[in-house]
Amino acid sequence: MERVLGIGGYFIRAQDPAALGAWYRDHLGLDADDTGVWRPEPGPTVFAPFEAGTDYFGSPTQQTVLNFRVRDLDAMLAQLRAHGDTVAEETQDMEGVGRFGWVTDPEGNRVELWQPA
Repeated sequence: MERVLGIGGYFIRAQDPAALGAWYRDHLGLDADDTGVWRPEPGPTVFAPFEAGTDYFGSPTQQTVLNFRVRDLDAMLAQLRAHGDTVAEETQDMEGVGRFGWVTDPEGNRVELWQPA
């Protein structure tokens, strides 16, 4: 059986694509090139369908959540707060999995940040 090799891209609708791309670059350090190619560090990627009625995604109209691995969740959340971003007050710890926090991008998309265990 043929298998997928990994995530090839994540595409997101935006009212202002240039501004949203700049936010991800300037606030999260996502250093994609001019064509959008980003070479993330090696690490795990989780694929997990959720129940349709979940409130985990923030807004009920949001169909997916983009999750980024981070080295230091507390430092990343502090950096985002210093930029004036909308950061959830709570974090979540999952034994053996890691710690999670959330920020909302300028277009209202909830983004999850994960510090693996």
